[in-house]
Amino acid sequence: MCAGGCVVIALPESAEAFKEATWQDVAPYYEELAARPLDRANVDSWLVDWSQFESLLYEAAALANFAYSINTADRESEAAHLRFGSEIEPRADEQRTRLQRRLVDLGYVRPDLATTIRRFRNQIELFSEANVPLFTELAKISTGWAKVIGAMTVDWEGEEMTPQRMWPFLESNDRTIRERAFRSMFKPFIEQRDTLADFFDRMYDLRQQAAKNSGFDNYRDYMHREKNRFDYTPDDCFRFHQAVEQAVIPTIKRLLEVRRKHLGVQRLKPWDLWVDPKGRAPLEPYRDVADFISRTSEVFQHVEPDFHAYFQKMADAKLLDLDNRKGKAPGGYCDSLPVRKMPLIFMNAVGIDEDVRTLLHESGHCFHVFEAANLPLVFQRHPGAEMAEVASMSMELLAAPYIDQSHGGYYTEADAQRAKRSLLERAVHFFTHCASVDAFQQWMYTNPEGRDADARDQKWLELRRRFEGDTVDWDGLDAERIARWYSSRTSSSTPSTTSSTASPSSVRCRCGVTAWRILVRPCANIARHSPSAPRGRCLSCTGRRVLV
Repeated sequence: MCAGGCVVIALPESAEAFKEATWQDVAPYYEELAARPLDRANVDSWLVDWSQFESLLYEAAALANFAYSINTADRESEAAHLRFGSEIEPRADEQRTRLQRRLVDLGYVRPDLATTIRRFRNQIELFSEANVPLFTELAKISTGWAKVIGAMTVDWEGEEMTPQRMWPFLESNDRTIRERAFRSMFKPFIEQRDTLADFFDRMYDLRQQAAKNSGFDNYRDYMHREKNRFDYTPDDCFRFHQAVEQAVIPTIKRLLEVRRKHLGVQRLKPWDLWVDPKGRAPLEPYRDVADFISRTSEVFQHVEPDFHAYFQKMADAKLLDLDNRKGKAPGGYCDSLPVRKMPLIFMNAVGIDEDVRTLLHESGHCFHVFEAANLPLVFQRHPGAEMAEVASMSMELLAAPYIDQSHGGYYTEADAQRAKRSLLERAVHFFTHCASVDAFQQWMYTNPEGRDADARDQKWLELRRRFEGDTVDWDGLDAERIARWYSSRTSSSTPSTTSSTASPSSVRCRCGVTAWRILVRPCANIARHSPSAPRGRCLSCTGRRVLV
């Protein structure tokens, strides 16, 4: 019983209580929070109750999504995922706006909630009741997209494999094998291009209509606001594109020319970009998933003992689903379980060096989740898309000094140097990929031709040529190049529409030296000390250069 005489609904202790919930089960909790008298005397307890309820609901939805991502062919998992994504979440969003408005109208502000309340005001302005059924339908279409891709297989020498399983063959020193693997990888996407394009057309229409319902000219402008981007505009992203053209593309051309000379080929083809250019055997970072987890845990012990403990806690709780299998959704992600105050990781590992970077990256997100879990309200814990990537991309770099076997990692000293060099080279290449994807989304949602599947494909080719140049010969491979964007997880999920993935070179230590440069030269300080270096100083502060 609250002070005003209303009845407060007791919350369950775990998200398990909402595992099979319908909207009818969830709605009374929102109704009670909306009806409860609210003033400055009880606002803090009201916020705690709201946060606890949202934590329970979010965790139940996250676990349902995780289960579906693991096996898109399982009907029960699909039904649970759809129940949360298309039945509960859009209606819950409507109720959240209602509660946000109560808090904003109260005029309640305190320093630690300033950012949260600013976001609430923004979400209130964006909300349109007409969008509730649109987001319901979008969730269904996105689920269908993932199911189609999860079911894709290729025939490799008489064995049925997922397209992801072609990646190790792209590292073969036999160029004919690499070419066959490359073509096989994209074959199912080419064959199902029309199906995927139809999915996207339907999503496109719903997204643009949602933007108009909220008072925006296009989905690009709507999403920029929806992601609470207060500090930069879409036009700033165009300046980023120009900077990539001016500063990054010439560097990439030089790197690719070095690769071409080492390989001894007249022109580089896209299947020449992952093989070791000096003809060395492919890197083999682990034997199996259990070995992968064990080695990664040891690496984190050297980066920071807390990270080791966090990672091991996730492993013990079976919140790491890492290996690629038929039926799994594409891509990889970290999600949070706010009641347990733990994260989970989903990815598609196939036994290559890129798996290491992916797991280190997602673990960086996870450590952010663990640390942010100490904030009192769930609304305070997500830093925004841009800052979230600082934790993940910097972790790839901060863990790099410890990936050798002397630190319990994956490689001999020589192979560790190869992996570090590859990490830095791919970080440079990432700028062009980021710029082209952002430019593609900006064009798509601000141009009427974005609704036309053929026009989208041609624009994708144009932008890839713009940002990748002509050093790599894609002659006769337009279909495979187009398939690249259909295979991307961001095509079906909510797109960032702007460059939200932080550049690794922008992550700074307290001394002002970037995390990128920690790999190549000594710095003066870092936020967390290394157990193998003097207190308060990173490994590079000892004077050891870790990249040669």
